[in-house]
Amino acid sequence: MADILAVARTQVLEQGIGLTEEQAVQALSLPDSRVDELLDLAHEVRIKWCGDEVEVEGIVSLKTGGCPEDCHFCSQSGVFDSPVRSAWLDIPSLVKAAQETAETGASEFCIVAAVRGPDERLMKQVREGVAAINAVVDINVACSLGMLNQDQVDELASIGVHRYNHNLETARSYFPSVVTTHSFDERIDTCQMVRKAGMELCCGGILGMGETVEQRAEFAAQLAALDPDEVPLNFLNPRPGTPFGDQEPMTAVDALRAVATFRLVMPRTVLRFAGGREITLGDLAERGVRGGVNAVIVGNYLTTLGRPADEDLAMLADLRMPIKALARDL
Repeated sequence: MADILAVARTQVLEQGIGLTEEQAVQALSLPDSRVDELLDLAHEVRIKWCGDEVEVEGIVSLKTGGCPEDCHFCSQSGVFDSPVRSAWLDIPSLVKAAQETAETGASEFCIVAAVRGPDERLMKQVREGVAAINAVVDINVACSLGMLNQDQVDELASIGVHRYNHNLETARSYFPSVVTTHSFDERIDTCQMVRKAGMELCCGGILGMGETVEQRAEFAAQLAALDPDEVPLNFLNPRPGTPFGDQEPMTAVDALRAVATFRLVMPRTVLRFAGGREITLGDLAERGVRGGVNAVIVGNYLTTLGRPADEDLAMLADLRMPIKALARDL
């Protein structure tokens, strides 16, 4: 069998063709002694096909907790006995969060709600929130509101939502072990509607939930098939009271191996560090940014604390990686 890194150098770096699922298994199976080689190649791929800029994003929870779905990793599920309780954020607080995000140099601000899908109350809050933000803050607004119907997709596109996040979470074959209250295909349907409506699609998931190496490769390939503009990579941060609350966090070397492999599967995609990197990678987060990642979420996440924004910005400055400026369609 040909060496997977030699194959990837020709296929991905030179030709821009992502690894197949079978090739991804080989990359994810490389020994620890070759992970630095893998990361270095992923960095070369990122620079060639995406450039050297790093996109910075902040997120805020508009509606927290009380979600009826049973995603086994999530403390916002109302099904489990977790400490997160239902709460709503008002419009002035939403605008303030967007302003604070813009002040970090971020170009993207994502409004998130813990729901199966938006009802009319939530859609009204989003309409008003997006208008209020656009009136005073120069930043792209994204949303993550669960599963959508066609009318909701069309409305979000019409009010200027730039990007919609809807994660697959994991591979199709492992999905029933993670969620039972809705299907993998329901998530796919929302993603496809978003793309057809002209919004950018942000679609990723969580690694380290008990999936096999083969399922990790399957997940990467299924994401690539959707051709998302952005893939957020989260790492399981076990939450008390959830079915995955007692799982051991993914090891740093496995996380780095996965980051680099996902870059080689999707050479042109925005690959974003998201939740869980602090406990999984710690000080090795910098190595991940030099191993294929070209976007980060700064500040806190939805129910867990992230690194202070200034620490991430300082890391990018130290690495001489310019922050992507806000770009508006003319």
